[in-house]
Amino acid sequence: MAKMRDGVMTEADTCREFVTPRLIEAGWSEAPHAIGEQHTFTNGRIIVTGGKVRRGKQKRADYLLYYRRDFPLAVVEAKEIGLPAETGVQQAREYAEMLGLKFAYATNGHRIIEIDYTMGTEHQVSRYATPDELLARLTAASHLPEVSTTHLLEPFNLVSGKVPRYYQQIAIHRVIESILLGQKRILATLATGTGKTCVAFQICWKLWSSRWNRTGEYRRPKILFLADRNILVDDPMAKMFAPFGDARHKIAGGNVSQSRDMYFGIYQALSTASEDVFRQYRPDFFDLIIIDECHRGSSRDESSWRAVLDYFEPAIQFGMTATPLREESRDTYDYFGNPVYTYSLRQGIEDGFLAPYRVHRVITTVDAAGWRPSKYELDRFGRAVPDEEYQTKDFERVVALRARTRAIAKHLTDLLKGTDRFGKTLVFCVDQEHAAEMRQELLNLNKDLVKQYPDYACRVTADEGSIGLTHLAHFQDVDKPTPVILTTSQLLTTGVDAEMVKNVVLARVVGSRSEFKQIIGRGTRLKVDYGKEYFNIIDFTGTATSHFADPDFDGDPARIEVVTVNEDGEVVEVVVDETPGVASTDDEHLIESETEDAGGGNIISEPPAEPRKFYIDGGEVEVIGHLVYDLDTDGKKLQVVSYTEYSGRAVRTLYPTREALQSAWSNPDTRAEVLRELTERGISFEELASSSAQPDADPFDLLCHLAWNAPLLTRRQRAEHAKRLTQDLFSQYGDTAREVLSLLLDKYIERGIIQFNALSELMKVQPFDRFGTPSEIAISHFGGVKGLKDAVSRLQTALYQ
Repeated sequence: MAKMRDGVMTEADTCREFVTPRLIEAGWSEAPHAIGEQHTFTNGRIIVTGGKVRRGKQKRADYLLYYRRDFPLAVVEAKEIGLPAETGVQQAREYAEMLGLKFAYATNGHRIIEIDYTMGTEHQVSRYATPDELLARLTAASHLPEVSTTHLLEPFNLVSGKVPRYYQQIAIHRVIESILLGQKRILATLATGTGKTCVAFQICWKLWSSRWNRTGEYRRPKILFLADRNILVDDPMAKMFAPFGDARHKIAGGNVSQSRDMYFGIYQALSTASEDVFRQYRPDFFDLIIIDECHRGSSRDESSWRAVLDYFEPAIQFGMTATPLREESRDTYDYFGNPVYTYSLRQGIEDGFLAPYRVHRVITTVDAAGWRPSKYELDRFGRAVPDEEYQTKDFERVVALRARTRAIAKHLTDLLKGTDRFGKTLVFCVDQEHAAEMRQELLNLNKDLVKQYPDYACRVTADEGSIGLTHLAHFQDVDKPTPVILTTSQLLTTGVDAEMVKNVVLARVVGSRSEFKQIIGRGTRLKVDYGKEYFNIIDFTGTATSHFADPDFDGDPARIEVVTVNEDGEVVEVVVDETPGVASTDDEHLIESETEDAGGGNIISEPPAEPRKFYIDGGEVEVIGHLVYDLDTDGKKLQVVSYTEYSGRAVRTLYPTREALQSAWSNPDTRAEVLRELTERGISFEELASSSAQPDADPFDLLCHLAWNAPLLTRRQRAEHAKRLTQDLFSQYGDTAREVLSLLLDKYIERGIIQFNALSELMKVQPFDRFGTPSEIAISHFGGVKGLKDAVSRLQTALYQ
């Protein structure tokens, strides 16, 4: 008989006594099949509140049923035997859809409900289907030839110890299935930082190991990994694709060896100004071509790189991108077709695999009101500056305002001083010249650190050549403290895997959605052991504000702050605005062209500064605005509101009346749930007290004031009121106990009700420790632990009567 808790069979009991035995009966435990119990497949969203970080709830399936080690077929959701089996249906469906599975089961141990997505059915069954039965249904539905299943079932390469995440497994299987079905052009869209290279490697490994090829011969396939930058092929070739060993070859410098299986190349090396190197290979030489960052030009009809893909037309071409379908990426989707799988930035953050971000919108005087030269004003070189109104899009393109650059550098420096002066930071500037001036200002403002760390701030653009690449390598090295700040323009927008980036600074307008997402992607990688669990986007141009306001954007910030600074980079004020700033979307003149030297060089060259740029060294620029953008309480739409207004609206959504909130708050047991709900919505009492200038207010009163304009009481007023209400409580104890209770009220006055949540920890430190350990205090002065808890509970309840 199953072991029961309090006379009731739990879900764990039901699984052990009924579910697992019936799965074993169906053959799921026999090799090579397997039963995965309590399978966690997300990490839980990282929630940032008041600069503090915690994890949300992970998603965990009761059972995953595997046909092979790396090939799950079904999910099983079990409920305790006393509940209807239907109770688990919705969750079984949710998990099956997330995991890309076609079969799901919901059970209470006795009854089994089978959900079959291939047939569109949901009904009760007498037993679980066997592994072979489900595989037969799956292959029949996908129209895969039986001989092809060996390629699909080929195990992953797990030499690195990293098991592909659930969404990576889906992408791998979807792409291979498309290849096996004969699809010639295939696209997968995965957000930056979610492991596109891992997906590409496992696809190649499974096909190579199982000897798949286009012609069905008994040989390994010829595969080309193609990109537009050396950094995008050198790093994967040396690291992720290392298990291919001597089968690897990079096509560079005319070296066109044809005896290998796994080739790497960049367009520029394959198609030089003097010759088309790629034509030294037969058009049907490659079985599969993988195009990394495929949105970056090769799929455009007029692109010079398109000739490479056209020449190798017989090969199956698989494109990878982080860019969802937008007007500027339409060529990619026209060429490859709709993606076989999409994993968005929003989903990556929700699952806890990507770092969330806080957005600071910083407004200078000239960005807010524009800049106009004074009468007869001359620039640095004695040229008359045309008398026009210049806006954000013109700065550093038409007029270069050194005072604006200095204000931006000062504000950034102060932000780092207040957080982490060694937090890795990328500053995206308008052009190479702007990046050089920004670097110089940052060095001057941080000269105390530059004395010890000469490379504290460096520029990495085309002009630096190999020196810039060295700076970049050190920036990416977790063991090297510097460079801390890299200034750049176009070079680092993509292909830079720097997990430690804590700050992404936008000092130039980014009108292209694709480029904006690539830039944001520089910070989305998590590095928890480095202390990087979220990152800041510091926006001086309105770029982030504009893109986040677009309802089609697929990743929302934890919070957006808009700051106003003066010419010294100091914060001046907080402004609340109901209309987000709009950045220009004229991509043609905002985004510089990028090329790489024909010999396969390492650096993207950037065009020279515009000849009609005017240089203004004088004048003053101040920061004048700080807006706060937050998600609404449903977490779906960005609104430009004050933090206090957002918090009041969130409270009203959770608790329609003040009385409802007071009822939940007064009880210490239910207060924990209130605090959890508020935390999940990003509400921090420390930030509320600061934003509303009410540092002495009780958190409950502050919430009621913001939600219903209720009068405010200070914590001292509430403590004095509570002491009057509990005179009988104080009178029933001795002097020491009364002193302990009085000290608890003093702590409440000092730091708020939150302190009562960790009573045992609180009473281990001064001034309580002089009375003994928490257990000694409870036993000696309150008649035991229960007596102490009851006394504290009465005290807390009295605070809100």
